Amino acid sequence: MRETEGMTIPSRTLGDGNEIPAIGFGTYLLSGDDGRDAVVSALGCGYRLLDTALNYENEAEVGEAIRRSGIPREDIVVATKLPGRFHGFAETRAGFEESLTNLGVDYIDLFLIHWPLPRVGKFLDSWRAMIALREEGLIRSIGVSNFTREHLEFLIQESGVVPAVNQIELHPHFPQAEMRAFHAEYGIQTQSWSPLAHQRSVLADPAAVADAHGVTPAQVVLRWHVELRSIPIPKSSSPKRQRENLDVFGFELTDAEVASISSLESGRLWGGDPDTNEEF
Repeated sequence: MRETEGMTIPSRTLGDGNEIPAIGFGTYLLSGDDGRDAVVSALGCGYRLLDTALNYENEAEVGEAIRRSGIPREDIVVATKLPGRFHGFAETRAGFEESLTNLGVDYIDLFLIHWPLPRVGKFLDSWRAMIALREEGLIRSIGVSNFTREHLEFLIQESGVVPAVNQIELHPHFPQAEMRAFHAEYGIQTQSWSPLAHQRSVLADPAAVADAHGVTPAQVVLRWHVELRSIPIPKSSSPKRQRENLDVFGFELTDAEVASISSLESGRLWGGDPDTNEEF
């Protein structure tokens, strides 16, 4: 548990024994001075898990925000991701060093392979490089993003090392029940990107549930993620919404409410099929 801004933020214990907050702050498309200021605001609201990526082109802003916040570095969990152009053993170290320099930090708390790129066929080499970086103390936890069950099984079988995290598209229109069950079986922590699914009516659907609890629809959806034991990483540049998105630990959903929200399933929203999507 972390006491911050009058709220108690639970932690999740990863399979490697490290702990991370049960909710994080997403930084996709937050760049420049405004992006930096949004991250400073989020840290001021109480977020202690920051999610970025080399391909977001905002690691420098995230690092500057950490320094401007006045919050001790060791109190903040910094997560970033390796892009496809750095797949491979030597290439992964180069990509990691670039992220480390951009962020201006001495270590990274959580380093993820952004996409598996199975056609390229080098994610195992990258994984082995990340294991070495972790052993050197430059990374605390290693994981993946957008990996399927098949990708994970191959990675675990060939390396003997289970990812601490798999960050996947997950929201009421795509609840990913099978992937969550697989993660639970192997001790992999699920993280949710696009947790509020902004391009659909997901915020209108749970309005009745929100009224029943005296909270906003967005808070209901984020609480739904918490109930599923996934870690959502919502993004907002509005301090008011940042605080609201963080304030989801003072109420609980019933099993029926969770099931009702999960029943909104309709499939992926972003066309990001891990078997075919390529992002370099």
